[in-house]
Amino acid sequence: MRAIWKGAVSFGLVSIAVKLYSATEEKDIRFHQVHRTDGGRIKYQRTCSVDGEVVSYDDIAKGYDLGGGEMVILTDEDFAELPLTTSRAIDVLQFVPADQIDPLLFAKAYYLEPEGQAAKPYVLLRDALTEADRVAIVKIALRQREQLATLRVHDDVLVLNTMLWPDEVRTPDFGFLDDDIETRPAELAMASSLIDSMAGSFKPEEFTDNYRAALQEVIDAKVEGREIVAPEEAEEAPAAAVDLMAALKASVERAKKARGEKPEERARAVEATPMPKKKATPAKKSAPAKKAPPAKKATKATKKTA
Repeated sequence: MRAIWKGAVSFGLVSIAVKLYSATEEKDIRFHQVHRTDGGRIKYQRTCSVDGEVVSYDDIAKGYDLGGGEMVILTDEDFAELPLTTSRAIDVLQFVPADQIDPLLFAKAYYLEPEGQAAKPYVLLRDALTEADRVAIVKIALRQREQLATLRVHDDVLVLNTMLWPDEVRTPDFGFLDDDIETRPAELAMASSLIDSMAGSFKPEEFTDNYRAALQEVIDAKVEGREIVAPEEAEEAPAAAVDLMAALKASVERAKKARGEKPEERARAVEATPMPKKKATPAKKSAPAKKAPPAKKATKATKKTA
């Protein structure tokens, strides 16, 4: 690996000289644009839209469009005068629990390697982060831009994850969020059963890029001059189900079948299991009603009232 940045981690009064390496790499198969008939590479020229002349890299500057045809031109000298205090330093701002950081903020990961005699303070910071079970919030300047980042431990190495600024994260604005949508208890129970049937431990090595593998097979076949074997067609996704409950049941059975289990028993068990209900408070027993005394026999003669 080749270091892309050199500087120091500022940890209180301790300075740790480090080198920065990209921790990830894309494995996409890249292509060049070529002439279909003879395979010649397609070249592009940088031309000015005003005078049509070809422009060299030395004459190219950065422009900020103000709108209405107005442009502000910035040169390298303008960027050099910007107050980037963290130009060659990784300033530790605070230490926070890792679960307080939304993964949506993470951008790119880099490895940090100690340089020169900085191995001991490097290991000290690494062990302290592990002992405290926290990550460091830092600032770093990369490619003429100040970025927020975190320092954490991965495989006994300090890893720097650049982050987006809070105002760079969009707020979801979808119509269904304002709708009053309720799920039935039976549907929720069946969805939970589907999650249980598909539960497992994440092992990254078990997943592969099938498209890239098939594309590489096509390229290798063309190079070797052999016949290209079409890959097996993937199972078509089922059409949108009208009955949500039926779709959940079918999904549970499919997941159980993939694991070699009997899905019907689990689906029937979930369906037959009643949802817990609130216990009704027993009504107080009323006291037995007293028997009314027998009515007196009416006399034959009735008294006349005035």
